[in-house]
Amino acid sequence: MSPRSASVNEELRRRSRERLLQAAVELVRERGYEATTLADIADRAGSARGLVSYYFPGKRQLVQSAVHRLMHRTLEEALEREPHTGDGRERMARAIDAILGLARDEPVLMRQHMAGLLQAEGFVQCPEQQRLAELLRATVAGHGSCDADRDYPMLRSVLMGAVYAMVLPNVPMSIQAMRAELFHRYGLDWEAGSPPDTGAPGGGCEQDLSRFFATGSRPADQSK
Repeated sequence: MSPRSASVNEELRRRSRERLLQAAVELVRERGYEATTLADIADRAGSARGLVSYYFPGKRQLVQSAVHRLMHRTLEEALEREPHTGDGRERMARAIDAILGLARDEPVLMRQHMAGLLQAEGFVQCPEQQRLAELLRATVAGHGSCDADRDYPMLRSVLMGAVYAMVLPNVPMSIQAMRAELFHRYGLDWEAGSPPDTGAPGGGCEQDLSRFFATGSRPADQSK
């Protein structure tokens, strides 16, 4: 048997990491953060326990990367859905609705995410977080910012504040209230994006999140 090529090994590693991210999101969603162990995540992903440590320093970093993946794929899907548009105001509306929709539909995940960001390590500088930052920065630039490096952190901060307010136990703010505040701030019409009274995004029903962690078809078997 000839050894697998470097490209095939890289693809297998990518898929292993994807399965771990998906398993982390599923288990924290089902059980909560404290009740989820790295061994549970490895078992759900069908991976060896040691493989988790190979990709992630610990549970907090894994879960934060997993939620960042969910966020950036949700945002990407919202920005690119039909009808495609290059209008900066519409894209800003879609971006705001995507993040607020996650806070509404996935409060357990987003509450844990916010708690993780308040830990000493703060943002995990992972590919998922970097891709989310790129999408938000591009959204700010498309909205007409003359200085995206200045205005992107402000958008990130106000979105984080809105998510925090929506997932706060016992006294959460409504999506309508937070959306109205953000749309006013960025000069957006209520009808833009996905107004919450249309049921999108999410519609308040539990979503199948697997599409955000798709690993694609299996690589061709190189051992002959």
